[in-house]
Amino acid sequence: MSDFCIATASTADLDREYLDSHGIPFISYSYLIEGENHYDDCRYDTRKKMFDAMRKGHMPGTAQITQEEYYAFFCSLLDKGRDVLYLDMSRAISNSYNNALAAGARVREKYPGLKFHIADTGCITGGLAFLVTNVVRKKEAGASFEECVNYVEDVKLSVIHHFTVDDLKWLRKGGRLSNASAVIGTLLNIKPMLYVADDGSLVASSKVRGRKTCLGNMIKGMEKDLGDPEGKEIFITHGDCEDEALKMAEDMKKAYPALGNIETLMLGPTIGAHVGPGFIGIFYFGTGRYF
Repeated sequence: MSDFCIATASTADLDREYLDSHGIPFISYSYLIEGENHYDDCRYDTRKKMFDAMRKGHMPGTAQITQEEYYAFFCSLLDKGRDVLYLDMSRAISNSYNNALAAGARVREKYPGLKFHIADTGCITGGLAFLVTNVVRKKEAGASFEECVNYVEDVKLSVIHHFTVDDLKWLRKGGRLSNASAVIGTLLNIKPMLYVADDGSLVASSKVRGRKTCLGNMIKGMEKDLGDPEGKEIFITHGDCEDEALKMAEDMKKAYPALGNIETLMLGPTIGAHVGPGFIGIFYFGTGRYF
């Protein structure tokens, strides 16, 4: 097996058990609740605590990872004498990516004999988790560093992201939606349907009335970009609404009986702080990013 390291960030929203069992180091994003700073450790209890606080009316704040934090993290990996492939969320979603690039340029100078690659994945949350797990499978099957880098570039835009949120107030508080739009949308029970475009940005595809209709439309909308469902793996990420995520998995299996494994994950604090409890996202390899 090739001797190199696949690393990621806490924003992949993978479970800590998975990360530890596959030897995937991660750098933690930080968030603020009631004036107290926290770091995302990818544990269930940490995620649950933040959503509980949001339900009580607390508005978390988030921060970029600094260049110096990235530099220290990358050095800690390269100090072990292994090549490193690093996968973080889309540069279109967070300026942290630019700090990672700046730190990466510095570590390449410090470790000229080692390979170090930062991928612009164009993915976020469960989409990034989906990409990371598939790259890890390639590595564990014996793929080389170069083969894994090429694989990321080849498949990243095939990772489909579809989302919805339950309460528009979190998008409003986070500056992603005007106050008037949020108020009107809430009064009319409007649920936005969102997806990630080829450039990694978050785009609104449509708006529907009612949560049940929205979730049903997400499953029906898979017809457009799922392709052949035979054996395909699906990730569902939820903002502390596991029952709905499990019900959605059941409904997907009914709609597409040939699907393979459907995995559910809880959303982490960094994205969760901006979308709130009730977020649902679905992720899979598809035919193209359109809705």
